[in-house]
Amino acid sequence: MRFVIVTDRNPLRPKNALPDQLQLSMINRIHLPFFKIFSAVALTFGTLSANAQMSASLPYKQDAADTSAINSEYIEEKDFTSVKTKPSVSIFDNVSENDLQKKVSLSLNNSGDRKQLMNYLKQLEVGDNGSAGNEARNKTLFKFANLFARLKLYPLAMKCFFKTLQKNKQKHSNEEVAVSDSMGIDDSPSPDLPINTKDDSLAYVQSLQVRSEKSVRTTYENISGTFNDGKQAVAYALLFHVKQPSPGKKKVHVLAYTGHTYITLIKYNTDSTYVSCSFGFYPKKDHIFSATPWFPSTSSQFKNDAGHKWDEIIGKFISKKSFDKILKLTKEYNDVDYHLSYNNCTDFSLQAAGMAGISISNTEGKWFMGHGNNPGVTGQSILQGGYGTTDKQPVATLFKSLNTSVTEK
Repeated sequence: MRFVIVTDRNPLRPKNALPDQLQLSMINRIHLPFFKIFSAVALTFGTLSANAQMSASLPYKQDAADTSAINSEYIEEKDFTSVKTKPSVSIFDNVSENDLQKKVSLSLNNSGDRKQLMNYLKQLEVGDNGSAGNEARNKTLFKFANLFARLKLYPLAMKCFFKTLQKNKQKHSNEEVAVSDSMGIDDSPSPDLPINTKDDSLAYVQSLQVRSEKSVRTTYENISGTFNDGKQAVAYALLFHVKQPSPGKKKVHVLAYTGHTYITLIKYNTDSTYVSCSFGFYPKKDHIFSATPWFPSTSSQFKNDAGHKWDEIIGKFISKKSFDKILKLTKEYNDVDYHLSYNNCTDFSLQAAGMAGISISNTEGKWFMGHGNNPGVTGQSILQGGYGTTDKQPVATLFKSLNTSVTEK
C-alpha cells in the first residue's frame, strides 16, 4: 500500500500564508456585502434620475389649483399670443381742448406727426368695446370731431362724429337705423367710413386749402364739378355754418358788419377718399350802395368759404336724394338776385339745411329799414338749442360744434 500526501503549500508562498481556497473564501465573504450595498445605492439613484426625466417629459397637472400657473394638461397658443399690455401714452392724451388743437394743428405740417395722429384715431376706432371703454372712446372721438371742425377739416370732423353714432349698437339700434335711413341706405349694411392712411394725405392737402380766410368767387359749375370725381359714393353730409357779427350775442350787425351764413357739402367715396366744398351766397355789388338798407337788392354770386371763420355749426349725414336737391337749389340760386331782407346768405343756407332735414327756429331779426333771417339771430338760436330735425331722425344724429370764440365767453 502506497500513501500519497497532498499538501496545499505553494513553494513561492510564505510559510505562514493561508491556503489559496481559504484565502479566496475569506475575500468573497468580505467583498460581497459591500458589492450588494453599492449596487443598491446605484440602482436607487438611477431610478430617481429616470423618474425625474420622465416627469419632465410627461403632461403635469397640479393636485390643487394655482392661480400663477395654467391648470391644464395642455398649453394653448392664445396663452402666449394674447398677452395684455398697457396702452402707450400719446401726446394727444390728457390735454385741454385748446392745447390739443394746437398740437394737432402743428402735427398736420409734419408727415411723421400726421401718421402718429392717424394711428391714434385708428386706435380709438378699434379700441375697448366695453361699456366704460366705449363711453370714454366716444367722448374722445367727439372731442376730435369738434377739433377738426375748428381746424376746418370738415370731412374728418364728420367722420369722427360718425364713429360716435356707432356706439352701443345693440342698445341704440333705433338710432343706428335712423343714421342708415338718413344716408339713403335701405337693406345694405351701414357704411363704416374707416380712418386710414388716405386721411393722412387728404387732411394735409385740405389744411393747406383752408389757410386763407379770404373767400373768392366761384360758380355753380365749379361747385357741382367738385363732386363729379367719377367715384362711387358711400355717404353724404352737410354742415350749416354761422358767423355772428358779435359771437354769442343776438346782434344783427356791428357797425357795417352783419356776419355770414354758409354751408359745406361732403361726398365720401367707397375707396376711402372724399371731396368737399364750402360755399355761401353773396351780394355782387352793382354800385357802392348795393345790398344796403337804401338799395337792398343787387346781383348775386357764390364764394368759396373753405377758410371762412364760424361760431356755430350744425352737421348731418344726408341721403343722395337730399344731396342732389341741395345741388339743384344751388343751381337755381346761381341766377337769383341777392336781397338784404328776403334772399340773403342765411335764406339760402336755411333752405339747404331744410332739405337736409335740419330745422332752426327763431332766425329773424330787424334792422334799419329792413327785417329777415340773419346770422346774428340764427347763431344765437343754435346756441340756445333752437334746432332739430324734420325727417323724424333723432336729434342725436345732428353734430353741433361751437368755436372757441363762443365757448370762451
